[in-house]
Amino acid sequence: MSKITQIEHPLILHKLAIIRSKETGSKDFRELVEEVAMLMAYEVTRDLPLEEVEIETPICKTKTKMLAGKKVAIVPILRAGLGMVDGMLKLIPAAKVGHIGMYRNEETLKPVEYFCKLPQDIQEREIIVTDPMLATGGSAIDAIQALKKRGAKNIRLMCLVAAPEGLKAVAEEHPDVNIYVAAIDEKLNEHGYIVPGLGDAGDRLFGTK
Repeated sequence: MSKITQIEHPLILHKLAIIRSKETGSKDFRELVEEVAMLMAYEVTRDLPLEEVEIETPICKTKTKMLAGKKVAIVPILRAGLGMVDGMLKLIPAAKVGHIGMYRNEETLKPVEYFCKLPQDIQEREIIVTDPMLATGGSAIDAIQALKKRGAKNIRLMCLVAAPEGLKAVAEEHPDVNIYVAAIDEKLNEHGYIVPGLGDAGDRLFGTK
């Protein structure tokens, strides 16, 4: 089964509390989502492989550790996942960025794919899928399936807030995908929104309704 990691660092929890507040405007919301994504990236990338290399300091030659050439791709689920990309890129500037467009049919609550653009060598990359909210899990399940259809093998899912129902659904459908979240909330309501959640992340990021 998927390994589910809840990252409960004090700085993340503090910033997430402000993100949740209905009084937080789009500018602050965007900045905080970016900051939390950057902080979460430390844990998400904890097991990237290292290799020993020799360098020369101003004093002498020495052996030290560097990333072992493992290529990374960040793939946000449009549109809300975009808010997490810049924070990730601050730590992993060489990462390529793909995009998967999904929208939720408000009657069936099922996701519909409308766009997919990925690096050509996606099958060789360690992929981090980003989406602030994991509600029913439908969009994440379909986005991961779209990646696998295109040859992706090493996939991680990174979300700010998750409902237990969404975590269970993704873990059952994609047991090979590890999931990283900042908070696991109480439940989904009758409209498929996370409770207490933070509202519609896309609308709050971009100032739409």
